[in-house]
Amino acid sequence: MTVAEGEPGTEVSRAQDGGEAGLGALRDALNEVRRVIVGQDHMVERLLVALLARGHCLLEGVPGVAKTLAASTLATVVGGTFARIQFTPDLVPSDIVGTRVYHPSTERFDIELGPVFVNFLLADEINRAPAKVQSALLEVMAERQVTLAGVTHQLPRPFVVLATQNPIESEGVYPLPEVQRDRFLFKVRVAHPSAHEELEILHRMSVTPPVAGKVLDPAQLLALQKAAEEVSVHQLVADYVVRLVMSTRSPGEYGLRELEETIEIGVSPRATLGLVAAGRALALLRGRDYLLPDDVRDVAVDVMSHRLMLTFDALADGIEPEDVVRQILMSVPPPLVVWNQGQR
Repeated sequence: MTVAEGEPGTEVSRAQDGGEAGLGALRDALNEVRRVIVGQDHMVERLLVALLARGHCLLEGVPGVAKTLAASTLATVVGGTFARIQFTPDLVPSDIVGTRVYHPSTERFDIELGPVFVNFLLADEINRAPAKVQSALLEVMAERQVTLAGVTHQLPRPFVVLATQNPIESEGVYPLPEVQRDRFLFKVRVAHPSAHEELEILHRMSVTPPVAGKVLDPAQLLALQKAAEEVSVHQLVADYVVRLVMSTRSPGEYGLRELEETIEIGVSPRATLGLVAAGRALALLRGRDYLLPDDVRDVAVDVMSHRLMLTFDALADGIEPEDVVRQILMSVPPPLVVWNQGQR
């Protein structure tokens, strides 16, 4: 299979002002975050890609690897309103979405909107809240609205949930249900820094920690999100995305019979949409207005792994969903890109 594209020299960004201004702003935003966050380039890039793709991002890692700092720093760089909610077992839905409050002076009930009515919501340790609170976020994340007393209130645009969770704790933790994990565009595993990065953290953060400055604003981000949606997708690349998704549901049909005993339930259609949306955003970040198979492959693990449900035997054997997705990427061939020289 072959995808025909224009000449490599025709790479452009359809971002703000239709040219280099939008791409330059994105690079400036990345550099500003990296001025505060040492290493963790994969996590920082995925956070920005999630913003461009209008998706939510779940960061999973042990304490102290800059998950919360990265989320709050990105919100500062991009601009807009920001709120952090520390999820605890005693949290109730009204603490996050709002409630009706009776005012004796006016003898009537008024709606008090909750802290979710911001551009960037940091849900810290999201797996510490009970199911009732987690379910309250479903409407917020999917429809970007809140219904209180029969009245629907739209959330500000842009809106994104950046959530963190600690995978090693088991006391006082409520694992996220599959339906809520599916609402996240990305699940990014955050590892410990290397020895070189650890030394840089010591030098950078032990005196006067750097503070990020504002690079973008909500209007610019909305324009960049629109530009990401306009990134073109060739039919063969779309077919590749579908084949990746279908290989998780019917692995035997794609030469992956060994995964039939590993995968209980394949990924949902949200994975299909997520692969394209995230790939488009990554292509825009890389300065292109068209999607390549490599863009899809680069985001596939973070988009698909948390949507896979493995069998009990696979879990008992310690098989990780990320390894399953990597095996699929190795077995399902991408279309070949051939440049049409001389065509514009």
